[in-house]
Amino acid sequence: MNALKQVLIRRIAKIGPISVADYMAECLLHPEHGYYATRDPFGAQGDFTTAPEISQMFGEMLGLALAQTWLDQGAPSPFTLAELGPGRGTLMADILRATKSVPGFHAAAQVHLVEASPVLRARQIDRLAPTPVTHHDSIGSLPDAPLFLVANEFFDALPIRQYQRDGDGWRECQVGLEGDTLAMGLTAPLPVPALDHRLGDTQDGDVVEICAPAQGVMSKLGGIIDAYGGAALIIDYGDWCSVGDTFQALKDHAPVSPLETPGEADLTAHVDFEALSRAAAPLTPHLLTPQGMFLERLGITARAQTLAGKLSGDALDSHIAAHRRLTHPDEMGTLFKVLGLTRADAPDLPGLHRNQTQAHPDGT
Repeated sequence: MNALKQVLIRRIAKIGPISVADYMAECLLHPEHGYYATRDPFGAQGDFTTAPEISQMFGEMLGLALAQTWLDQGAPSPFTLAELGPGRGTLMADILRATKSVPGFHAAAQVHLVEASPVLRARQIDRLAPTPVTHHDSIGSLPDAPLFLVANEFFDALPIRQYQRDGDGWRECQVGLEGDTLAMGLTAPLPVPALDHRLGDTQDGDVVEICAPAQGVMSKLGGIIDAYGGAALIIDYGDWCSVGDTFQALKDHAPVSPLETPGEADLTAHVDFEALSRAAAPLTPHLLTPQGMFLERLGITARAQTLAGKLSGDALDSHIAAHRRLTHPDEMGTLFKVLGLTRADAPDLPGLHRNQTQAHPDGT
């Protein structure tokens, strides 16, 4: 039994079961034993690999999309170029490299990174040098200025609360004890006003997840962009509306029980993009679009062909596999979605279309 599991068992034995959100927060951010506080989880030697680590093309496409959006909105200067949860800094490095030839973009950009992990902050500073970087513990301290923001696999790691439908009410899913080990359980039925609107599209036994921290982030993001202009590109796995238990853990690139080794596995849940969009009001969402379709519209295949002309052998095979992994429906192309947000009076974002209805968010 690892150290954090002992801490959690003692805590639950003393105060009773805790919410899934409290459990996630302890596992990911505990100052001594937390997952993100103690390690670099990315890449082949870590527990998972994100799109920017798979290929430079991902960051290049997003960078050029942000730069075009900046131009379409009148090239404001200065502006905040921000990333939420920037990992090793790979995505921002690719964004900066791809946009270095856009006139005035780098001169106007002020790079801000929202990152809680001291381990990853150090990696980001090294990766982005000599570009000056300002770190933030939360989005709340971003400057009041035009904001052009990207968040790739950020919201899936924010703590969720889970509720199971029970008649006209809900039971909250909690982490408690079964003997001397961690186990999932349910509270007694209780009203949850925040889920009143879900009584019409769920049935008894359905699980719905709420991510209050995500809604707080989106509210702040929406306020900045509404006041000063800009845009947000959010890329994550999930769907337009949360239904079902999506709480999961990944260790050494393989799924494990979320309760098995707390603090030693990455804990995530699928993103509810409708909830993000609601929280960002009055910003206007673009149609939720599969990642593969979004990247193809931005020209990733043409870029892949250009890069392929300089490669051969294993390097070429790896490059082809990376393109497939980012775009193919059987890989990340459909599982991951892209949500774009701007003010209602702003031009459409590159690769996305203005939202008409989200009943079937298939990008058409």
